[in-house]
Amino acid sequence: MPRTSWRFAGRVGTILYGAVPTLYWALAGERGAPHARGMQVLIRCLLATLPFTCASTAFAQDTPGAAEDGPVFGERFPRLESLSTGEWWKQEPRKRQPMPLLVPRDEVVAFALYTQSRGTLKLTAQLFPLLPEEERSVRLELQGKDGEWSVAGTEAVIELGWSAHFRVEDWDSSADVRYRVRHGKAALFEGLIRRDPIDKDTIVVGNLSCNSSRTPGPRPTLVENLKRIDPDFLFFAGDQSYHHTEHTYGWLEFGMQFRDVLGDRPVVTIPDDHDVGQANIWGENGKKATNPQGPSGGYFYPPKYVNMVQRCQTWHLPDPVDPAPIERGIGVYFTSLNVGGIDFAILEDRKFKSGPEGKIPKMGPRPDHINDPKYDRTAIDLPELVLLGERQIRFLHDWGQDWTGTEMKCVLSQTAFCGAVHLHGSENNRLLADLDSNAWPQAGRNAALREIRRAWAPHLCGDQHLAAMVKHGIDAFGDGPYAFTSPAIVNTIYGRWWWPKDEKAGANPVEGSPLPWTGDYLDGLGNRISMLAYANPPNRKDETQRGDGFGVVRFHKQRRQVTVECWPRFADSEKGDAAQFPGWPITFDYADSDGRVPTGFLPAIDGKTLEQLATDRPVVQVVEEATGEILYTIRVPDSKFRPPVYSDGAFTVKLGRNRPTEIERRGVTPGK
Repeated sequence: MPRTSWRFAGRVGTILYGAVPTLYWALAGERGAPHARGMQVLIRCLLATLPFTCASTAFAQDTPGAAEDGPVFGERFPRLESLSTGEWWKQEPRKRQPMPLLVPRDEVVAFALYTQSRGTLKLTAQLFPLLPEEERSVRLELQGKDGEWSVAGTEAVIELGWSAHFRVEDWDSSADVRYRVRHGKAALFEGLIRRDPIDKDTIVVGNLSCNSSRTPGPRPTLVENLKRIDPDFLFFAGDQSYHHTEHTYGWLEFGMQFRDVLGDRPVVTIPDDHDVGQANIWGENGKKATNPQGPSGGYFYPPKYVNMVQRCQTWHLPDPVDPAPIERGIGVYFTSLNVGGIDFAILEDRKFKSGPEGKIPKMGPRPDHINDPKYDRTAIDLPELVLLGERQIRFLHDWGQDWTGTEMKCVLSQTAFCGAVHLHGSENNRLLADLDSNAWPQAGRNAALREIRRAWAPHLCGDQHLAAMVKHGIDAFGDGPYAFTSPAIVNTIYGRWWWPKDEKAGANPVEGSPLPWTGDYLDGLGNRISMLAYANPPNRKDETQRGDGFGVVRFHKQRRQVTVECWPRFADSEKGDAAQFPGWPITFDYADSDGRVPTGFLPAIDGKTLEQLATDRPVVQVVEEATGEILYTIRVPDSKFRPPVYSDGAFTVKLGRNRPTEIERRGVTPGK
């Protein structure tokens, strides 16, 4: 068949095939949409009988989705990001990609993400791919108090990733402001930039991760629950997309699923391994990986692709605190964000972490899996191995001492600092230890937890596909911070279970818990964890029983407590706590994220000092003089607070209104 005929047939196929996703998105419900999916299968079967199906395949091989002058990412990656680059509008749809990219032209502004913190608004506008003749700029408009709209800025659209980025300095965070992002004459996306809820007593955070692409289409029940709960802030911990080599497509799919809650509140999205096209990732400061499985360390796909992913997902975050790129020019984004007086440290778990392959003995079917029960734990916890890296540890150390505008602190990252999983992928695949989590290397894990504990901060994350609530132990059970791992949004990829081999509760189980296996355990790497709750999937073949869902975390500022909720994907949030997974909600005192047992207490701060500082709730830092170690830096709950200490001897107490830099007292000793 002549090439021109193949091209013509391919374009006809594109038109007909493209009708399928349009109908699918229109009719698909969240519970499987059997009618829409059945229609999709039926039409595709009909297409398979027509010659242009073969033509589509030939056309895809002939023109790999890049511009005529060659692939965007070089000859080694001819298909990378091909759905949205080159002559993308001529591309025929592919399997497992039902959402059309060629949308009506008044719908090309797909969604927007923003944060506003410390006087700066940053907003990313995400577009569908543009046609060659369309303008390459978008406008940000703000609505004034008089109801009139004015242009706050015009920014160029970056074609690789199809995003545009706005920064507005001297932002007034005291009032709600409606905004709209406009392209051309008709396309727009509207949203609300919320005022900073500094006067609210309870700040509500939505905690989500792992949005499986195997269940495409809308997420109406989950989104309606989020709208009803109305979080002040949304945190997506990673794996927003599983379309490894087509991030723009997957990112747009994610955005269309959640656009109704993305545009009207601050949102943190941080990419994880699947977002950058890898099954797992140990970034090793940006070195070049040998394969996308990742255990040798590094990034497999080109830095331009990684930076595109990070630009689309993280540009709207506050500026990185240490912006120097890593190897090969890959950018960083670790930073902090203050919402309503809760200061969130945003980490990059994977970026600096050492890969296991070639560095430690292989003790399982893969370099990152351990199944040998007799292995020497010290043989894999080598001093040269890196977890967060010096730059992020330094960031955590400094962040923990700055309490400007802050009542409580919290750490956000991709994955857990423990191995709170026994069964991986299937109920028949038991692993002793998985080196993909932050449980390894153990020394790096403990160093990170010590910095988190110094700020009394809980930790929120995702990645594990299994909801779990733990209390970390560093030197003893329970002496570290609380941590919550959110369930997968859609748990169709690599399910996991908490299932102790002896099927027994640990020491100190949770009193009255409906769950059988709570209490103190050692994970497969020897890390101490106290399991408080978990949400095993009862039946992954039934999408209502897969253990997927979302988390909600409530920071109660006045009573200094945190409540963690865990909701199934198809829950009815109007039913309250009874609709949550068994074992939740869990409420704990904020101070208990430092779980060390005090041996004594230092004197309360006297009234003269409080008068000098002009506050009755100063920032207090306690330093052990024998070691020079900062035990903690916190904003005290009230003027009667007596700082706890965990050994005998003398201590230095530093105080200040926002940092512990205004008053220093040495040689303070504990009383009874």
